[in-house]
Amino acid sequence: MISRILDSKTKNTISRAVEKRSLAQDRRSAYKSTFFRVILQAALLLTMLILLVLLVSVFLNGTDHILSRLGDFLNGTMRSRSVDEKLGVHQALYGSLWIVIIVAVCAFPLGIGAAIYLEEYAPENRFTAFIEVNINNLAGVPSVVYGLLGLALLVNGQIFGLDRITGGRSTLSAGLTLAVLVLPIVVITASEAIKAVPNSLREAAYGVGATKWEVIRTQVLPYAAPGVLTGTLLSVSRAVGETAPLILVGAVSGRLGPNPGLFEMSALTDKFTALPLVITSWTQQSGRDVGFTAAAAAAIVVLLVVVLVVNSVAIGLRNRFEKKRG
Repeated sequence: MISRILDSKTKNTISRAVEKRSLAQDRRSAYKSTFFRVILQAALLLTMLILLVLLVSVFLNGTDHILSRLGDFLNGTMRSRSVDEKLGVHQALYGSLWIVIIVAVCAFPLGIGAAIYLEEYAPENRFTAFIEVNINNLAGVPSVVYGLLGLALLVNGQIFGLDRITGGRSTLSAGLTLAVLVLPIVVITASEAIKAVPNSLREAAYGVGATKWEVIRTQVLPYAAPGVLTGTLLSVSRAVGETAPLILVGAVSGRLGPNPGLFEMSALTDKFTALPLVITSWTQQSGRDVGFTAAAAAAIVVLLVVVLVVNSVAIGLRNRFEKKRG
């Protein structure tokens, strides 16, 4: 009897000690979790604060051009020697918009088609794995390397004589170079979106007699559309902000000819410029003329608006397809 009482007391003591230890461990883990969450929130707030300061600073510096002469600034020509009333970003905006169109027309169908093939048709073997590894590696290659590729193939025509088609240092060469730059990103994002499609949808479609292409067209692509569109359109935002490839394929930072019309196709094979290069050039010239500081800030605001419009389109399309999927 005494031994049983001692055993029960010992067990109670051990259980209380275990409970205290577990409570202490829970408290320590809760403190660590709270501390880690506070650090993350502080980092996020600091990042947002820095971004807000930069945006406010840029907007205030470009107020003169944005508020007082926005129309003239959007329709004006580039001036490399002085800042006057004719200064504007029409030619740079034209170049950037056409680069976006070329990237969308060339990179999106190729990238989405490659993703469909790799995920739905390609056999699982070493060759397919080799291709996927190389696509992932190409997504991390610096943009200047793609600029060198565009310089060799599209501008100088060293292998296939493509310079006779693109016109050498032209908007078309820049757009194709940036299309190659974002192509691996489009393939990766589209592949991940297709992987996320539940196999039950495919099996149900096969069960009612659908062919493989009908399954992909009616089930896989509509379900994966939000992720595919978001990834592909966000890759355009990266292409819009690239500068190094544009410099290598011959973007002009000085004077250009008269402003081309928006749908003037012949200008695609002429000399060109783009918003990132204009911003870089005007920032460098701000030491010689203070007026270029305000012009560069206003051009940054225009570029941000273009990027936000592209991102808004991506978000809108994603929400629309998610509603249809639901």
